[in-house]
Amino acid sequence: MPVWLKNARFYEIYPQSFYDTNGDGIGDFDGIIAKLDYIKQLGFNALWINPCFLSPFMDAGYDVQDYYKVAPRYGTNEDLYRLFDQAHSRGIRVILDLVPGHTSDQCEWFKQSKLPYRNEYSDRYIWSSNAWDRPAGYSWVAGNADRDGCYMLNFFLSQPALNYGFNKITHPEWQISYTDPRVAGTLQAMMDVMRFWLDHGADGFRVDMADSLVKNDDDKSATASLWRKVRAMLDKDYPQTVIVSEWCNAPRSINQAGFHCDFLLDHWTKMVHKAFRNVNEQGVNKSYFCKTAHVSAADMLGDYLVELQQTRGNGYISVISGNHDTDRIARYLDESELRLAYTFLFTLPGVPFFYYGDEIGMRYLPQHSKEGGFQRTGSRTPMQWDSALPNMGFSSAPQDKLYLDVDRSADAPNVADQAADGNSLLNFVRQLNVLRSGCEDLQADAELAVMYCSDDGVLCYRRGNSVAVAFNPTDAERTLPYAADDVLFQTGKATVTGLQTVLAPQTAVVFTLK
Repeated sequence: MPVWLKNARFYEIYPQSFYDTNGDGIGDFDGIIAKLDYIKQLGFNALWINPCFLSPFMDAGYDVQDYYKVAPRYGTNEDLYRLFDQAHSRGIRVILDLVPGHTSDQCEWFKQSKLPYRNEYSDRYIWSSNAWDRPAGYSWVAGNADRDGCYMLNFFLSQPALNYGFNKITHPEWQISYTDPRVAGTLQAMMDVMRFWLDHGADGFRVDMADSLVKNDDDKSATASLWRKVRAMLDKDYPQTVIVSEWCNAPRSINQAGFHCDFLLDHWTKMVHKAFRNVNEQGVNKSYFCKTAHVSAADMLGDYLVELQQTRGNGYISVISGNHDTDRIARYLDESELRLAYTFLFTLPGVPFFYYGDEIGMRYLPQHSKEGGFQRTGSRTPMQWDSALPNMGFSSAPQDKLYLDVDRSADAPNVADQAADGNSLLNFVRQLNVLRSGCEDLQADAELAVMYCSDDGVLCYRRGNSVAVAFNPTDAERTLPYAADDVLFQTGKATVTGLQTVLAPQTAVVFTLK
């Protein structure tokens, strides 16, 4: 386990929308470099950068054309190497987004695979036996190649699925076992990509749809076996490199596949959804941190506690404030509620991931789809740096040239205003980073034990040996049957009366245990 993960706090950057330095309306590597001091001052010591490789951008860069070359819109390979160096000089690690399940249909690998004669890429993608054969249960493209066959898609039309083989063989005329040497080159090619970027300074990878490699793999055991090979290579040659999975099943990802971290995603059964974004079919917000929800913390925690126990000592569950695929958290929680939600995020075990702009409460902005974003587009708008500058300080480009437009509301949150306000949400996030970084009992591998969990919303858990965290997210006063002495941090108001603590509405308190 890389030792630096224990106290890592990640900041996710969607590079198109972070900071534009050349006036073309799109964020770039120089923009990230220019804001590294801001990120460090905010208290984050690790970055996750969404896909930045050459791409036709039919899916915002998740359709990779060349894994070895960065997209010119962001700069050059040398600019990314410089970003690694500049981040490292500030004590900030950088992981890249790896998309192993598919490529763009413009990828040279795929162009070779489409040819009507055998070559080293013929089995790099999944093809049916002939142009008329489109077996049910899969997504196919027919008639778009000279090769006699249809090719399988993972998501969009432009994303042919890479071939890691099949676990259960149902069509032997075209399916290849995942153990067959004919598909071994796909995994080797992806490990070569990883080696290239690690050798140039990357600190690891967040792996897109990590559970989707081997097809007909219901229990994901075959896919896990491939990732164990990757982990063995990293442990041997790059022992401080991290791999973080988009799997949302920590026992499988961590225990079986060997990932260091696994994301909890906004799936309706998972804690991240129930805590932050649980709006029912009638439009009523039942999120735990919504002040009027008055829901039990036990239901919110759900199977998180089970998975936490199952993976303890093997890896970390990563709770996210949001990401490029998820509605902005501020769409569901107001600022007072966000303060409690962020306290929760930064005081849980595992490695927290924080989405750019959530520190100022950036809003979800519904708009037309951009680069395959569809409903996700509203969470990908440009960072709002300064209301006194054009385009909120994101870019000097004309408004109609921006990647996406900024929030132009009169009260749009921005960094400049909040940095100058000691009581702002931005400075609250900074304080949480300071709290976590300076308290070993709040870091990734310190144990969590629930001390109190009531039906009226009150939650209290112990971290490590001597720290406890209590929440009253409701709009009514609640009582905790513990004395919250030696307060380390609080939002709202906690008042100790004898052996109890009265928690004012919307209060979170971090305290030491006697």
